[in-house]
Amino acid sequence: MPNPTTPPTDLHRHDGDGWVTCGDHRHWGLFGAAGLLLVRRDDAGAPAAMVLQHRALWSHMGGTWGIPGGALAPNEKPEDGALREATEEAAIDPAAVHVVGTHVLEHPAWTYTTVVADVAAGHRVEPRAADPESLEVRWVGLDEIGTLTLLPAFGHALPRLLSLLG
Repeated sequence: MPNPTTPPTDLHRHDGDGWVTCGDHRHWGLFGAAGLLLVRRDDAGAPAAMVLQHRALWSHMGGTWGIPGGALAPNEKPEDGALREATEEAAIDPAAVHVVGTHVLEHPAWTYTTVVADVAAGHRVEPRAADPESLEVRWVGLDEIGTLTLLPAFGHALPRLLSLLG
């Protein structure tokens, strides 16, 4: 049986994987990182649910909830990286994603780009944990978010991210 606190050996890997030191802490992604905040709207057009990932215990801040995402590969654009990570981690087809904006968190030595998106018209998204980086990936209603332990940076940014959805 796999050890829940040790990363498996069969993870997706590329040259952007690694830690960047930023003052007294560190961030994952030698070239920065990106993630996808995918939202499903209700019949009135208001955001109703988002795809969230329950992070594997062995990962940085494991056991918290956030969005699918990770390190950017060399020369990879943040939008491309976020869509790649969402495919790898949550089985989300990039064709089912309609990007509406981005939010960039900038540190002196590192950036994280959140790609904010809706489910594209005519598409249905059924997210699932597609690799060992997740305990679970699912739609989470906006009214349920307060009951989850969020990745701290994601929880802090969430009001601003939701404002990008109009």
